[in-house]
Amino acid sequence: MNAPVASGPRRRLVVLRHAKSAWPDGVPDHERPLATRGRRDAPAVGRAMADADLLPDLALCSTAVRARETWRLAAEQWGAPPPVRHDGRLYGADVPELLEAVREVPEHVRTLLLVGHNPGLEELVLELAVDGLDDTLALVRTKFPTSAVAVLVWHGSSWHELVSGAALLTDVVVPRGKKE
Repeated sequence: MNAPVASGPRRRLVVLRHAKSAWPDGVPDHERPLATRGRRDAPAVGRAMADADLLPDLALCSTAVRARETWRLAAEQWGAPPPVRHDGRLYGADVPELLEAVREVPEHVRTLLLVGHNPGLEELVLELAVDGLDDTLALVRTKFPTSAVAVLVWHGSSWHELVSGAALLTDVVVPRGKKE
């Protein structure tokens, strides 16, 4: 593993697993919507990200319905949501496919939000993190549940430089909405 790069601007990759989805009969996996709990949790994710000053400059979001709904409900909690790119490669993506999409992000983006699915997101976090604050790595290794947010910080001139073991996992949270 490589040590975190100490030069270049600070960048943050915020990884968000979609909120809890429903399993309606006869609906293809890509088209599955959020469940009631997911529709409660996604806005809580948006509020938690705003409270933690984790608002992105750009979002990359899977084209799956549950990911797009998670993005929309989270982003509605912010004054002015950033641009979003819905990318079909993120649906069912593994680590190399996720890294390919991230490495295409323009240099001016300092905080990137990646909205997608497991197991790819969990594996990406574990691949990129050389270390974690507190017990964050242990949390991800145990489970990266729906609505989980992982924050990876690293230094580099471009997103193309992001490699295995280059980031520090600074936080993992799982915001949950309150039942009405």
